[in-house]
Amino acid sequence: MIPWRDLPPLTALRAFSAYAETGTVVAAADALGVSHAAISQQLRVLEAHLGVQLLRRAGRALTLTPEGELLAGALAGGFGEIARMVERLTGAEAARPLRLTTTPSFAAGWLMPRIAEFRDQHPDIDVVIDPSGAVQPLGRGGYDIALRYGSGDWPGYVVHRLVDSGMVVVAAPGLVGAGPVGDLADLAGYPWMQELGTSEATDFLQAHGVATRARRGIVSLPGNMMIDAARDGMGVAVIAGAFVAADIAAGRLRVLYADDRKKGYFLVTPEGVLRPPARAFARWARRQVAGAGPQTAEA
Repeated sequence: MIPWRDLPPLTALRAFSAYAETGTVVAAADALGVSHAAISQQLRVLEAHLGVQLLRRAGRALTLTPEGELLAGALAGGFGEIARMVERLTGAEAARPLRLTTTPSFAAGWLMPRIAEFRDQHPDIDVVIDPSGAVQPLGRGGYDIALRYGSGDWPGYVVHRLVDSGMVVVAAPGLVGAGPVGDLADLAGYPWMQELGTSEATDFLQAHGVATRARRGIVSLPGNMMIDAARDGMGVAVIAGAFVAADIAAGRLRVLYADDRKKGYFLVTPEGVLRPPARAFARWARRQVAGAGPQTAEA
């Protein structure tokens, strides 16, 4: 049972937590919409109530004592959880824009050609897309869904396979000719290209030691520019095979090496109940590949 009568005044706890989060009395006062003097008074009230020094004072400068650090951490967690629950109860969390994180290749090659359909079906959902190679955490208040490349083995998340696609090394026939290519070492003398900011190609290059063998270096540039450069014979490119399938079929690019690791793109969500916008997007994305026999798994 909570010892209510022993707890400090809520106003004093709020003032201290605001100071610990913002770092100054002035910023804490602005955050709470009160005067600077009111914050200073509440800090003293809290110390007097607890009988513990929470702040070191040197002139006008204040710093947290070790005891102050401990209390600040507990209050940040408690007030944060209260704020999240209030958002949930009032619907503020449900109204927050849907935030997606994905790689540049997948955003350009799969998501953007289809996203208009989702917008037509759900005009009330605002969508924020972060096309970055960085792996972003998923959870309340942050990113809702990730569209990631890999093997699908991500413990603590629910994953659904969308696209099977190994990485390939491709080049224009005019650059490399029509003769056989033994292995990646045979390509060391060509210029190499990878998409700027991607994680897929970086993983491939590291796994196969290309960075240490490429004698003319590796150029990173935006995905569309890289594919255009490869078509123009400016170098060999590393990319997911799904996004150059049409070029390969038309003869504009030739596959020189194919990664045989079983990887692809997955819809990744946190465990538990998703927000309504995230549930809508997840259902829509799964329908996009329903005819291709996608696989689901919980990792």
